[in-house]
Amino acid sequence: MSADTALTTRILLAEDDNDMRRFLVKALENAGYNVASFDNGLSAYNRLREEPFELLLTDIVMPEMDGIELARRATELDPDIKVMFITGFAAVALNPDSQAPKDAKVLSKPFHLRDLVNEVQKLLQAA
Repeated sequence: MSADTALTTRILLAEDDNDMRRFLVKALENAGYNVASFDNGLSAYNRLREEPFELLLTDIVMPEMDGIELARRATELDPDIKVMFITGFAAVALNPDSQAPKDAKVLSKPFHLRDLVNEVQKLLQAA
């Protein structure tokens, strides 16, 4: 992916843990992505309704609207959006009854920031 592509790639991040969110934003911005971050699913969803993003990166367990509901609504708005869940509860994410988008990627905490950036790049290149 060229630097130009990364700079125009917009990632919507929903993570209710403030430290984790800051950490993720910094890593993704350092990798050249344009990141909009929110501390709950509902405000992230409202932003998603205003403008398109290439990737939704979301925690699963959050107040107001969980990550799976957010992802479901996001893919209704934009069937092309890529989805990646970050969670300490991988089994929850992979529950077939959860109605999570079927090609969503799951990254289990704890993970290395380098791994996150690599997974994001792979997911976006698969487009």
